[in-house]
Amino acid sequence: KINKKEKALLIGVIYEKLDESLVEEHLKELELLAETAGAKVVGKVTQKLSRINPAYFIGSGKAEEIIKQAEELSVSLIIFDDDLSPAQIKNYSNLVKNIKVIDRSALILDIFSQHAKTKEAKTQVELAQLEYMLPRLTRAWTHLERQMGGIGARAGAGETQIEVDRRLLRTKISKLKKELTKIDKERETQSKNRLNEFKVALVGYTNAGKSTLMKTMSGADVLIKNQLFATLDTTIRTVKLDNSHTILLSDTVGFVRKLPHHLVASFKSTLKEVVDADLILIMLDASSNEVLDHFNTIIEVLKDLGAERHP
Repeated sequence: KINKKEKALLIGVIYEKLDESLVEEHLKELELLAETAGAKVVGKVTQKLSRINPAYFIGSGKAEEIIKQAEELSVSLIIFDDDLSPAQIKNYSNLVKNIKVIDRSALILDIFSQHAKTKEAKTQVELAQLEYMLPRLTRAWTHLERQMGGIGARAGAGETQIEVDRRLLRTKISKLKKELTKIDKERETQSKNRLNEFKVALVGYTNAGKSTLMKTMSGADVLIKNQLFATLDTTIRTVKLDNSHTILLSDTVGFVRKLPHHLVASFKSTLKEVVDADLILIMLDASSNEVLDHFNTIIEVLKDLGAERHP
């Protein structure tokens, strides 16, 4: 959980196909994400690498230098723009005790958990978070049993605290999956009732203005906020185009580059509106320098969902 106005340092790595200007752009987006989560960005660091260091992602000398810099700036959060492996997260937690080191996926999961309002969104986010945490369990997450009920959760003979936590997480994950299956069935019943209507799904990069367009077209009250991932739940409205044409317009969660895989997987049911649509309406922010990049990201996510064949 990111506390309000926690000071953060952002890390971007220039490697493989990435050049400096692209990494700068990615870090700008990471800064927006960090601010959406409630953190205050006090610095950005980039490093050029010929290959990724399996221990710290960046060079070990650079890792120590960044931690020194973070301590000088009294930063409590270091955020990598790339995904860190479970081993890398563990190495950082051994290297520094009072600074959290997280990656882009963890940050996006944090934002989603702050924005989840309905039972379905909360369940989906919790599932994604637990699946993300499972391989990355370190001492930072000990005493999960405090949240999961203490009785019957204590270590059996020879079980370490982390093994207990893993067992608890697995149990909780399977429970959440069952809950989502139930929610899915209810959703299917709802979509059967809408079978004969022409369905249009509004998709776009997060904060491109989908909710504003939705409100303009349907006249309905829809949450509009100038921030990333303001909308997590699908809103469906009936829109009358003319006397003989009516459509169902749905607005779903916004896309962003490097969307964590766990999130796409847990939000499958919410994003199913896109797969079931007769037409996909892609909305782009023409004032952004990144508009083509955003378009490619949207197409990638649509491919992941199996919706790239739709008109």
